[in-house]
Amino acid sequence: MSTNQKQLGNTLWAIADQLRGAMDADDFRDYMLSFLFLRYLSDNYEMAAKKELGKDYPNVSSDGRTVPLAMWYANNVDDVPEFERQMRRKVHYVIKPEHLWSSVANLARIQSADLLNTLQSGFKFIETESFESTFQGLFSEIDLSSPKLGRTYADRNGKLCTIIQKIAEGLAEFSTDVDALGDAYEYLIGQFAAGSGKKAGEFYTPQQISDILSAIVTLDGQAPSTGTKERLETVLDFACGSGSLLLNVRKNMKRANGTIGKIYGQEKNITTYNLARMNMLLHGVKDSEFEIYHGDTLLNEWDMMREQNPAKRPSFDAIVANPPFSLRWDPSESMKDDVRFKSHGLAPKSAADFAFLLHGFHYLKDNGVMAIILPHGVLFRGGAEERIRTKLLKDGHIDTIIGLPANLFYSTGIPVCILVLKKCKRPEDVLFINAADHFVKGKRQNQLAPEHIAKIIDTYQHRHEESRYSRRVAMDEIEKNDFNLNISRYISTAVEEEEIDLAAVHSELVKIEETIRDATKRHNEFLKELGLKELPG
Repeated sequence: MSTNQKQLGNTLWAIADQLRGAMDADDFRDYMLSFLFLRYLSDNYEMAAKKELGKDYPNVSSDGRTVPLAMWYANNVDDVPEFERQMRRKVHYVIKPEHLWSSVANLARIQSADLLNTLQSGFKFIETESFESTFQGLFSEIDLSSPKLGRTYADRNGKLCTIIQKIAEGLAEFSTDVDALGDAYEYLIGQFAAGSGKKAGEFYTPQQISDILSAIVTLDGQAPSTGTKERLETVLDFACGSGSLLLNVRKNMKRANGTIGKIYGQEKNITTYNLARMNMLLHGVKDSEFEIYHGDTLLNEWDMMREQNPAKRPSFDAIVANPPFSLRWDPSESMKDDVRFKSHGLAPKSAADFAFLLHGFHYLKDNGVMAIILPHGVLFRGGAEERIRTKLLKDGHIDTIIGLPANLFYSTGIPVCILVLKKCKRPEDVLFINAADHFVKGKRQNQLAPEHIAKIIDTYQHRHEESRYSRRVAMDEIEKNDFNLNISRYISTAVEEEEIDLAAVHSELVKIEETIRDATKRHNEFLKELGLKELPG
């Protein structure tokens, strides 16, 4: 993130912190991010309209009160339907002039009593008439009539005027291109997550962990890898939260001049699902380049995923996920025959960790890579989980296990691990990386410094072995350990005690005793001269 983008994020967070008042942070987050999203949609739309209308686009001074597109609409009423058809074809949505951010911000500036009604009609239009069906319900969780904003219409309208005016003033100081707004949106999500405690796990994966997962799935070829892939046709996160992990994979590919065909995500929480769709657009991902589905992953509610014909069933080059840790679930009896679980068995009701893992693994391409964050319990727990783990190991699908430090997440302090899975892996061993002691201690959360992240990625990429850090373990040794993958069984972090030279220690003690005797003798001579009782010696 550039200095400009970071300053923008800090400015917006300061505004949020100042204006939130007694409102719950999660509620205020949804308002703040929705307004930021409206700003992006408006900028993008006005830019496209200017290009579409060319010399007919009104040339007016930027006084913050006159909206050029509103002037064009007023002077070209008969041409509006054709113009909007063209805009739907080119940018895939339409925003009426009165609903544009510049119009709304002007209403806020003059404290107009019409602001609340204008926002309500604008959000409704964008949801129901502007976008294609993919974007219906985008603002469904933004309740502009909520008593949390105020008891009366006037109170709510006044609160919204203050919030929007402050945001508009804050944005005016910075460049607000796609990258800046997108990164500011991500920054705010992270800041709100920091204040959400356990609820943060529902929508946010810390950037540092996201960096590791995205690097793993974009590295080219089998180990040792030779670099970043040139293209990923499809990428999936089946518990995508706000979409930050998917966007990090995309950023990683772009940084290496690679490309992604299409991004897929699934999210059960409706509010978070909407955040993810906004997040994609704010980062310049076109609506044709991603698909986010609202539904339960464990129940496999996405019709696309339930395709019975294997030739038509989707599969993915890269899968990343940070699902809920040890979620209790209640699998039905029919799930035993579910194609996702049939060959490995069902995860126990007490912890759905392996259910999430097997769901993703089922849709992984033969040459694909999957990286998933899970609690350490999956490495050693018995019963059904032991049977699933054993089969995955015997079939050669578990490639790498990375142990991470404790207290990296906002939602939990427990240490977690990353499992890397491949359907056709070459090494006949499992790489263990114990990075649990490599971190920077923070006041609230521990942090992975860039050098810690780089070391993990480099060790994975080249399958390096290093004392007390990483080791390649052959399958026969894992089998002797009853397929228990507890990292401490294979990598000892204990520091060997220094060998003691008894003769040297004895010689040192003799010298110390001589020094004590000499010192006592001198001291007694002083005491004798003073007529005081001597020390025994």
